[in-house]
Amino acid sequence: MKPLNYAILKFFTAIEKASTIEVMDALRPEYGDFKAFTKGAILDALLTAETNGLLEGVGGVISEDNELILYFRAHEEGAKTINRYIAD
Repeated sequence: MKPLNYAILKFFTAIEKASTIEVMDALRPEYGDFKAFTKGAILDALLTAETNGLLEGVGGVISEDNELILYFRAHEEGAKTINRYIAD
């Protein structure tokens, strides 16, 4: 099992775009018991990946609960870099 942050990045190489909620839904079966498996920690990981040029923000929406939901995607160069350093 790879580290959670690696799994988050690899997830983005297989999908068009996703929010923190979608990342959590996809990774919950394998990582749901991890202490760092929280919405806040995953959002921090996504924002860090964006700052480091691996992901880019592609918009956001306000949920029914009045919460901002941000969407990210791995652009072509980011996906290449992720795949180069993180094995399947």
